[in-house]
Amino acid sequence: MFDCVKKSVKSQVISGQREKFVRLDSMDSRYSQGSEAGLSKCTLNLQGQSRANGGTGQGNNNNASSGSFKKGFRRGSKGLWSLGRSIGLVSRAVFPEDLKVSEKKIFDPQDKFLLLCNKLFVTSCILAVSVDPLFLYLPFINDSGKCIGIDRRLATIATTLRTFIDVFYLFRMALQFRTAFVAPSSRVFGRGELVIDPAQIAKRYLQQYFIVDFLSVLPLPQIVVWRFLYTSTGGSVLETKQALRSIILVQYIPRFFRIYPLSKELKRTAGVFAETAWAGAAYYLLLYMLASHIVGALWYLLALERVNGCWKRACLLDGQNCTRNYLFCGNENMDGYAAWNTIKESVLQKSCPVNVTDGDNPPFDFGIYLRALSSGIVSSESFVAKYFFCLWWGLQNLSTLGQGLETSTYPGEIIFSIALAVAGLLLFALLIGNMQTYLQSLTIRLEEMRVKRRDSEQWMHHRMLPPDLRERVRRYDQYKWLETKGVDEENLVQNLPKDLRRDIKRHLCLALVRR
Repeated sequence: MFDCVKKSVKSQVISGQREKFVRLDSMDSRYSQGSEAGLSKCTLNLQGQSRANGGTGQGNNNNASSGSFKKGFRRGSKGLWSLGRSIGLVSRAVFPEDLKVSEKKIFDPQDKFLLLCNKLFVTSCILAVSVDPLFLYLPFINDSGKCIGIDRRLATIATTLRTFIDVFYLFRMALQFRTAFVAPSSRVFGRGELVIDPAQIAKRYLQQYFIVDFLSVLPLPQIVVWRFLYTSTGGSVLETKQALRSIILVQYIPRFFRIYPLSKELKRTAGVFAETAWAGAAYYLLLYMLASHIVGALWYLLALERVNGCWKRACLLDGQNCTRNYLFCGNENMDGYAAWNTIKESVLQKSCPVNVTDGDNPPFDFGIYLRALSSGIVSSESFVAKYFFCLWWGLQNLSTLGQGLETSTYPGEIIFSIALAVAGLLLFALLIGNMQTYLQSLTIRLEEMRVKRRDSEQWMHHRMLPPDLRERVRRYDQYKWLETKGVDEENLVQNLPKDLRRDIKRHLCLALVRR
């Protein structure tokens, strides 16, 4: 039979008789994978067969034949191993400790380095969806020229931030091709086996989340902005504004969706997303503020679109002296612009007035965007003032579910208000529920102690214990709370492995033994 283990024989005297015990050392996990080292240690034990045949000569012949048979067996096993690896018959599913001997660098999904990287990647994804709304602030109204332009300074800052964040996320995509995963068929018993075959890892990633990651890091907004900054002409403001609006809103879907697999992976490997209750509460509060930031940026862009729509309407009514390109900055050299420049302020002020007294019937109803126009943020050159005003508007209306909004009859404005109310309801419920869960976990032990103390008082009163015994019970409860803080230490230690329990008891009792 195969002799793949080491034997050590011990003898011990029991009841006046000497008994022999044979200890079998555990096999190395590398041998179980069919490695060449394991095959070289496996030999055929044919000594019993040589003794049964009897005779020295016959034994020598058998030994010689067994030696040749061993060599042939080794060569055949080696050949089968090479053939199996070449055609992919050998399993590349191993346990985490076997990753140290793999041919290529493959990471364990529960490795501390990957846990830290996943937390950084989640942070980068949140920063990415926070930077993207900055592109919605790029268009602004030039009051002096009565035209719509692009903020070049903000465009440079936004594209630089987005590029750095996306380059950092490319490291996450490369890391996915070197991160092992647990084989689904091995999850029935134990911790499962890790698949370390790079081909299978790449195939799994390409079939699942690669498309989402690839679409989310495409530098489409950067290309549009760089094209405007370095090759802009008079009519490129309109094209840039429309392209940025479409790209940012469409690409926001995969950039938001990629947070889900990262959070799921982090919860599966670490067990929890936030290690402390305060961190969990702060995380959901941050998401609520992020939603307010997005809503404020959308409100700013839609307000500017309503102004653009009103201006186009006034331009069509004027007819002879106006074209749509005159409404965008950089077209001062176009034919006929001089005639429009002399009448544009009066035409636009007459058709699109902002400061209208109560009781007057304005020619154009801006609805919920009137506040953005009357405050002057759409024409402000200070990004800080513009950003915080829109952030406050988004936070206020998300918290109040849009109750103070007075909409016009414009369908797009009504749809935005409905979406704002529904999103505010869902996000507010999510925020309150999760923050309550996290904050209650801080005082759950204290509440359990109060319940136990109340039960103890009721029991002592029911049994009519004397005052001295009651005081002793109270002192014991107080002592136990100060020592354990409400944690059931005995049950906690009993659930640990035997060697770990021994080390913990040695640590806790060492000082007492020394004294």
